[in-house]
Amino acid sequence: MTFYFIRRFLLIIPTFLGITILVFCILQIVPGGPLEMELMKLRGMGGTLPGGEVTSSTGGTTGTINIPESALEEMKKFYGFDLPIHLRYARWLGNLLTFNLGKSYVYAEPVWDVIKSRFPISIYFGLIGFTLTYLICVPLGVAKAVKNGSTFDFATSAIVFMGYAIPGWAFGGLMLTLLGGGSFWDVFPLGGFRSDDFEYLTFPEQVWDQFYHTILPVSAYLVNSFATLTILTKNSVIENLSQDYVKTAFAKGLSEKRVILGHVFRNSLIPLATGLGHALSLILAGSILIEVVFNINGMGLLGYKSILNRDYPVTMGILVISSLLMLTGNIISDIFYAIIDPRIRFK
Repeated sequence: MTFYFIRRFLLIIPTFLGITILVFCILQIVPGGPLEMELMKLRGMGGTLPGGEVTSSTGGTTGTINIPESALEEMKKFYGFDLPIHLRYARWLGNLLTFNLGKSYVYAEPVWDVIKSRFPISIYFGLIGFTLTYLICVPLGVAKAVKNGSTFDFATSAIVFMGYAIPGWAFGGLMLTLLGGGSFWDVFPLGGFRSDDFEYLTFPEQVWDQFYHTILPVSAYLVNSFATLTILTKNSVIENLSQDYVKTAFAKGLSEKRVILGHVFRNSLIPLATGLGHALSLILAGSILIEVVFNINGMGLLGYKSILNRDYPVTMGILVISSLLMLTGNIISDIFYAIIDPRIRFK
């Protein structure tokens, strides 16, 4: 099994290259890149481009800006468009091998410095959302399986499938409309990670302020996977309850609690293990739409803004981190699989 995982880790290399080549080429050939956006800013001031006259209006006076071809060539060189696309990718990959993700066009800082400041925020919300999801959904799924067909099962199923029908970002927007600041029920803030005066608050006030800004975003995180994990747990437990070893355990006089917790529960965790590895990328990368809705300055919102602003170095930097986490997470899921079920052997 060791050689299997070695091969899996080695396969990360060609898979990673395929992902980055595809996204890099799309970013390079799609219209409206960073160079075009800079030229459009000048064009918006009035005039013609490229190489023509650009008229600007500032303070009521109108002037003329000439953009010579040499300046345009320098701009292309700055944004890396002076080379063919395959050489651009080779240069980017060479920098990546030296742990250099480039420099942000928007923030004028190294990409890693821009990204790492958002890590704690995404980890905070992702880790809380992931932990609460398993703490709520797994016991709920077990209870639904044990009481299958009861009033409790039907009532909770209605709530679960209502949550499944609502995307997390839509649920977050709804909660902001109903409970956000300025609405009829002014209960929670309109978004953000903390209040602007957070550093001036006392410690108890800081704890409350953080909790105050956490409730709605985490609720939106939970909706994303609440129904899927609950139903998966329920179905897995029901399937194991019908197995012969469970009937044998009951025949030996074991209590229901001991049979479920000691025998059924562990075998029911096998399908759930597939999500543990993927959670690594979700915790670190965050949720783009949820962070956009709540204006949380984490990895998700940074990636969204970098795409809109055509900040390609930051976009590719986030892609590198998220894709490596995803590929590594797949292997971690297999490892959990083998740990939970000793019968599983990968070859």
